[in-house]
Amino acid sequence: MKYKSLIATIAVLAAAATSAAADGPRIGQVKTASGEAEIVRDSARYAAKAGDPVYAKDVVETGEHGSIGISFVDNTVFSAGPNSQLALDQFRFDAAGGEMLADMRRGTLSVVSGDITKKSPGALKIKTPSAVLGVRGTTFAVQVVGERR
Repeated sequence: MKYKSLIATIAVLAAAATSAAADGPRIGQVKTASGEAEIVRDSARYAAKAGDPVYAKDVVETGEHGSIGISFVDNTVFSAGPNSQLALDQFRFDAAGGEMLADMRRGTLSVVSGDITKKSPGALKIKTPSAVLGVRGTTFAVQVVGERR
């Protein structure tokens, strides 16, 4: 009987470790979410709510009446408005610097850059369908007009 309990415990711990490892390190968290705001992770959709973690490779989507605010571990802040789609393609930050690439596919985004741009100017990049913005440290907004993918 103890053997079966031990096997079950090991299986549960292994499954939890695999799930956490698949997400990689947390790169930030949702600070605000209203209306239709979702995080797409590994083809699964989650309704976003304050406090939810975000990971590299997540896609953030808002609906017609949705908005979301995300704070990253380097203190960069993203705020996406209605009908937005933003892929968090790459994120790395440590004491030496870092890099971040986000793909703004549709909608509006305002950005307040954080420590990544202080330690590595130009390391924050926002890709749009027609350009790539290399950010050296500032506050800015971008709008991408297009159909829902």
